Amino acid sequence: MGDRPKRREVLQRIAASGGLLGMAAIATRLTYGSGEVRSGLPVAPRQVRDFRGPTVPGLATLAIAKSCRDPVELTRRAIEGLGGMARFVSRGDIVAVKPNIGWDRLPVHAANTNPTVVATVVRLAIEAGAKTVIVTDVSCNEPNRCFQRSGIWSAAHGAGGTVVLPAAHRFREIRMQGDVLDAWPIYTPLIGADKVINVPIAKHHNLARYTGAMKNWYGILGGRRNRLHQDIDVSIADLATFMRPTLTVLDATRVLLRNGPQGGNVDDTRDLYQVIASTDQVAVDAYGATLIGERPERIRYLALGRARGLGEDRWDRVSRVEV
Repeated sequence: MGDRPKRREVLQRIAASGGLLGMAAIATRLTYGSGEVRSGLPVAPRQVRDFRGPTVPGLATLAIAKSCRDPVELTRRAIEGLGGMARFVSRGDIVAVKPNIGWDRLPVHAANTNPTVVATVVRLAIEAGAKTVIVTDVSCNEPNRCFQRSGIWSAAHGAGGTVVLPAAHRFREIRMQGDVLDAWPIYTPLIGADKVINVPIAKHHNLARYTGAMKNWYGILGGRRNRLHQDIDVSIADLATFMRPTLTVLDATRVLLRNGPQGGNVDDTRDLYQVIASTDQVAVDAYGATLIGERPERIRYLALGRARGLGEDRWDRVSRVEV
């Protein structure tokens, strides 16, 4: 995974990426959902950050890589199953990669995304011509420890990525116009890029039952995120409505079956050796839920996602390929 980068080198990379992010933020695509009427009163349309590319006829929506124990090979196979990274990343792009780096845990605990999966996504994006690949998240525990102990800092840096730690000046309040999420501080490195690749891990969540792609967008929020737990399914749907990623790469090499999302007991984990790539963040979560023994129909935010037109909550209804 490479040695941990020196502090000076990291600061130089962050400073360089800051200028790039500033330029990219100017060109960030802001689109709007259709207007709605709630409680008899017209409301403003939802804001959306849409990073999706054009649909390519004949290519699968969901690619499941298995029958291999190498996270590098699994990740490459999954993305190739959708047509390869060049389908999603163009030369000169600034790409933001969003793993789950929420917890001060080791990779063996399966609380954060596998660092090798993250590093492979970074390498593939660079090979496809990306100018800069930023790897970042808004951690729940202390960010320096989360980024280092997860192994993601060293792995992403070794792959050529620019690791950016959350800081107060990187947030901007945005009116999202969601059912639960209205005005909220949003993490600008994840909305100021040209392309966004969501790289969550499949695991249990004590409130939402399962967390993967859609729940991973909690990592774009500042403020007191625990306030959203009172209506967690709607808040997840609001976030997935706001963030439409270029690509989702779900890490299921090792999953957390119980006591999520933080975990901490190796006995709660299981090696599955799967990586799933998809252009449908709802379908990939529906499949991911089955990997931890959960029924997708019991996860309310998946049905909300389908109702909002975000994707298909029956993963077996989308075009798919096993690779």
